Amino acid sequence: MTQHISQNGFAPLAQLEAYWEALRGTRLMPNRAEIDPRGIEQALEFSFIVERIAPGIARLRIAGSHLSDLMGMEVRGMPLTSFITPGSRRQLSDILEEVFETPATCTLKLRSDQGAGQPPLEARMVLMPLKSDLGDVSRILGALVSIGDKGRSPRRFDVLHSQLRPIVTDASLPPAVTSKKQPVADKTPAPKPVSRPVDSHFRTETPRRDAPYLRLVKSDD
Repeated sequence: MTQHISQNGFAPLAQLEAYWEALRGTRLMPNRAEIDPRGIEQALEFSFIVERIAPGIARLRIAGSHLSDLMGMEVRGMPLTSFITPGSRRQLSDILEEVFETPATCTLKLRSDQGAGQPPLEARMVLMPLKSDLGDVSRILGALVSIGDKGRSPRRFDVLHSQLRPIVTDASLPPAVTSKKQPVADKTPAPKPVSRPVDSHFRTETPRRDAPYLRLVKSDD
């Protein structure tokens, strides 16, 4: 994501994402309390933090000056969808739910069409989840950067493209499967029985028919 959004004047988005990744470390996401404005000075005017207040609805708690310039007014307390045209608001609401629930990060490509006193305006937005002080995923750290003359405000944008990236940690990866080798059957042929000559002392012969019968004679001697 960093390589893509650092081009064409959108470097503040890459800086904010790098800051979020550094705070996250090996966790799913950092906590809201860890965000320090001094760590994002270069991107501060474009940055914002929103709070989830209902499914698909996130309200701006903190917003940089660039966002107020786009709307021509103070934007704190307004829903993030205020920056989006009515036709794309449902799409942004669905994206917000994906970021909160999956959790995931998202990059959005935006465009504001030409109007009276409003030249065409291209913009990008990034969204990255945060945990609240209670441990639930109900905050998003994000940034909105537009390139070009803002013209007459307010400016609202269509969502042209969005890219969601589920967050993966080492703990969420499937465990490595250890292959256990089955014992190999011994294919050595069994030794053949050896025929040995029978000792003559153990031979038996059928008695001859003319042999007299033996009688047991009981003697009291």
